[in-house]
Amino acid sequence: MTDFDAIDALLANTRTPADLPPAEQRRALRQALNLTRTQVAQTLGVSPSTIGGWETGRDPSGETREKYAYFLTAAQEKLRTQNETPAHPEADPTTEHPTTAAPPTDEDTPLPTPHPCVLCGAPATDQVEGYPQHLNPEDCTHPAPHPPTPTQPQQTPTPPPAHQHPPTPRHPPHNQTRTPDLIARAVHEALDTHHGDTQAATAELQRRAIPDAMTLLDTCRIGARYDIVGHPPLPDILRKKSAHGADEVWEARPHWTRLDPPPTPGEVTALDINGAYLSALKTHLPLGALEYSTGNVHSRRRAGIHLITPPEWDHHPYLPNPLGNREEPGPVWVTEPTLRLLQRLATEQYGPLCDPPVIHESFTSGATEQLFEKFRQALRDAREKAITEEDEVTLEYVKSMYSKFVSTMGESNFNRALYRPDWMHIIRSQAFVNLWLKAHKAHTAGLTVMRVMGTDELHIAGNWRQVFTEGRGVTQVKIKDVYTPETSRQ
Repeated sequence: MTDFDAIDALLANTRTPADLPPAEQRRALRQALNLTRTQVAQTLGVSPSTIGGWETGRDPSGETREKYAYFLTAAQEKLRTQNETPAHPEADPTTEHPTTAAPPTDEDTPLPTPHPCVLCGAPATDQVEGYPQHLNPEDCTHPAPHPPTPTQPQQTPTPPPAHQHPPTPRHPPHNQTRTPDLIARAVHEALDTHHGDTQAATAELQRRAIPDAMTLLDTCRIGARYDIVGHPPLPDILRKKSAHGADEVWEARPHWTRLDPPPTPGEVTALDINGAYLSALKTHLPLGALEYSTGNVHSRRRAGIHLITPPEWDHHPYLPNPLGNREEPGPVWVTEPTLRLLQRLATEQYGPLCDPPVIHESFTSGATEQLFEKFRQALRDAREKAITEEDEVTLEYVKSMYSKFVSTMGESNFNRALYRPDWMHIIRSQAFVNLWLKAHKAHTAGLTVMRVMGTDELHIAGNWRQVFTEGRGVTQVKIKDVYTPETSRQ
């Protein structure tokens, strides 16, 4: 065979990549068939996060592309066949059966009819910035069928007449979870693989913490109508200026030390705030793409990042500036938690401690505190169980999951499925806000705040146990060190 024959043979075996519909149609097809990303992912042999990426603009390649194209073509045909099927003879052809969320509007008003909540998929009668959503977190739980009691035989339910809507499903109790215990399973498998070697098992679990966290997140999000895995367009201020540089958002990380000694001699206790990032997962996060606006206006129903002129801070000798260690004058881009803290401190409830910040520009979207709530609860429950059972392997695994999950939301090579640097900044800033509020709580209780560092380090002179509870729980604190000001911690 000549070189030209080989080239001809190579070209003869090439195939044009299968056509794929636009990204928004891919998601619409899946949802129209009431399929979850997890179901499609398992069938195609990929992760749910990968399906989420394909539905926001990325394209598969090779054999995977062929299988995905086949699925989408078959989905289109199935929907076409369903639409051509005559309606039930008893059905009223004028009756509408809404199956998708109401289109976004600019109002926060009750819905005339229930629509699926963007967070959990269960019927909701309220909306936030046009997104159907439960306003009460207790209601935001994916509905599950209730099994019959042991004393009653299971019966096949009678379907409702075609002209009637099915009854609204009941919600299970808030503490009832349908999430499989992926964390316990992973720990068991790692220990089994390493023949009980806890050090080797812990190292393996920490290496796989990011993909395991994403799998847990996908499982906690089953039934949700809002896909959080995707790469929406972001403003330039959220993009790094160089490979090793930073973007323009200021997180307000505290790094503060009191200069004068406590009023009464004694010891200083360095406290460790447990699960700082885990607690910070409960924060106002923007649901969709960020929208630009100008003016000194702030909606409590929205969240994002804001260009503000911060207020003067006159309490530096005994309390850190809520803006952290920023020394540059002038406007600065801050996150939602920092803005809300500054606004809070400008109210009569806090003195006020400062003037309100002035907002110049904003990038925001409709927001919720519940976006990661089930994910956070699953990690919290696993952490508390591990502490009770003195299971250090699980404890270190869970800690790696939530800390790495937060730190790799931005421009990271370790987590390509979730690219939301705005969420990363907001969650980290919420951790700083939580720490600042603990310092303020100690100060108002008459204690002397000596140092506030990062997300989890608070140094107190005085009887701190009258304010905080010692322990390893998320709402408790641990002692890191006890020292006297003379032996110092420079």
